[in-house]
Amino acid sequence: MLLHWVVDGVCGREPPRMADYGNTWTLVEWMELLDSLSSLFRLAVGKKTPDEEVLASLADVGSGYGEAVLTVLRARREEIRQALVERTNNVSSSTLQDFDWQIKLALSSDKISSLHTPLLNLRLDVKENGALKPLSVEMNREELQTLISSLEAANKVVLQLK
Repeated sequence: MLLHWVVDGVCGREPPRMADYGNTWTLVEWMELLDSLSSLFRLAVGKKTPDEEVLASLADVGSGYGEAVLTVLRARREEIRQALVERTNNVSSSTLQDFDWQIKLALSSDKISSLHTPLLNLRLDVKENGALKPLSVEMNREELQTLISSLEAANKVVLQLK
């Protein structure tokens, strides 16, 4: 029953309460238990961990407990996956509709007479709450590289969730 309540907490419903388990654990042990089980369920589903690896990670708690965790994981895997996808989607309600870019070479500025710095002008059309909102950003080479790295990392996470 505890394992199902932990999954309920992972899925955004009411998690188990320590009061329901009397004096079985101290407060610190209870918090560590909930955190460990929640993390186990999220990671096992998010990374599509095979059953054997899940059991191996639970080898030190005894086979009976490992099998119980695995049973709950198998039964509620899709529900946990949906909760993880929903949590990820709720990060932002904005979606990119279109983009355009230009490269410019800044030859000088009011402070420096010779600059020769390439600059990227990036125009994003973002749909937020049904309204199209244009955004413009100017970036130098380092800022562009940081943006590309961030987008690649985000894409990697999205691919892992599929």
